[in-house]
Amino acid sequence: MMFTGLLRCFMRPLTVAQVAATIAAAPIAHSAHAANDQSEGSGLPLPRFASLKSDHVNVRGGPNKDHDVAWVYTRPALPVEITAEYENWRRIRDRDGTEGWVYHSLLSGKRTAYVAKSKTKSDFVPLYESADRISPLRAVLEPGVLGNVKRCNGQWCRLTGNGFDGWIEQDRLWGVYPNEKID
Repeated sequence: MMFTGLLRCFMRPLTVAQVAATIAAAPIAHSAHAANDQSEGSGLPLPRFASLKSDHVNVRGGPNKDHDVAWVYTRPALPVEITAEYENWRRIRDRDGTEGWVYHSLLSGKRTAYVAKSKTKSDFVPLYESADRISPLRAVLEPGVLGNVKRCNGQWCRLTGNGFDGWIEQDRLWGVYPNEKID
């Protein structure tokens, strides 16, 4: 009986110390596990825009190579919207609304955008020297023109491409969100 009481006296502090150590280590172990576990994806906000890195991007019906290739993109730098993540796979949507899954390494964080069609404005979209409608006109772009997004201030984006460089109203682009700011 005395031995049991003595054992409890020594074991109780050890148990409390073990519990305290376990609790203190739990967030570290969870963080280390989370850093190695990609089942949640990248942790970046969704949805977000990216672009295709390659001139051959297989788009699959699901997030692994067991799914059939639904179609293939053959032009690099096209903007796509990432709508979901599963491990190293990203579900993307193109400007036509078509969705599929691609492997993460086939995407780039480089921002590109299409000049979008508008139902209420003319088909040709002015590109200005600065982010102001009264600044000199640099070019007139057709819907479907692809460019690199250099900056956006929430209302205007600086768009560059083959033979053009200027500012375009942000709501005339597909590949950036309304009011989004890009530095």
